[in-house]
Amino acid sequence: MIKNRNNTIASIIVLLFGVVLFFFGTDGFQAYTAETARVNQLIDDKPIFPEVTLEDSNGRTYSIDEFKDKYVFITFLYTSCATVCPQLELNMSQVYDLLPPKYIGEDIVFLSISFDPERDDPATLDRYKDAFNSDGETWRMARVPDQSELESLLEKFGVIVIPDETGNFAHNSAFYLVDKESRLIDVMDYTKINEAAEKVTQILENEGGE
Repeated sequence: MIKNRNNTIASIIVLLFGVVLFFFGTDGFQAYTAETARVNQLIDDKPIFPEVTLEDSNGRTYSIDEFKDKYVFITFLYTSCATVCPQLELNMSQVYDLLPPKYIGEDIVFLSISFDPERDDPATLDRYKDAFNSDGETWRMARVPDQSELESLLEKFGVIVIPDETGNFAHNSAFYLVDKESRLIDVMDYTKINEAAEKVTQILENEGGE
């Protein structure tokens, strides 16, 4: 009885210690709750992908209407990033591989959008896509050359991009899912690959009436 009580007390102490660490690690829970609130607000608002001109790794230019009647699975990145972006795109490639092949290109396309258009020209994007087996068609990498259009898109989708003095950026990262009407319907944790793939597969299956 005493041993069980001591184990319970020890467990409570460990739990409280973890909560305290989390509290200080997130600046009094603010970092965690702010990002969660931002994501929840985006999902509630379901913003429309704005009118911007995309330029892809093949030098082709088009609007989001290029993918009319398809879902679009999106990430935001810059190719000079040496921290989260490579992992973000690697995880994206795994989601791509986990989806049933019958949906790829027919019902859904993948789109990686650079927020560093000055450096990420089509040639740079073309080299970068090869590192992740992007085919340039069912998974495209593109930039938004017009800065005002880019800022509009980032604001609409809650993408925070802060340049630093070295030419790099601090930014948040996620998977974004846009529906066939170009409306943002979900923002997913990019570290939860299987969960994202399962969610997207379920949406596609429901869309097809399966």
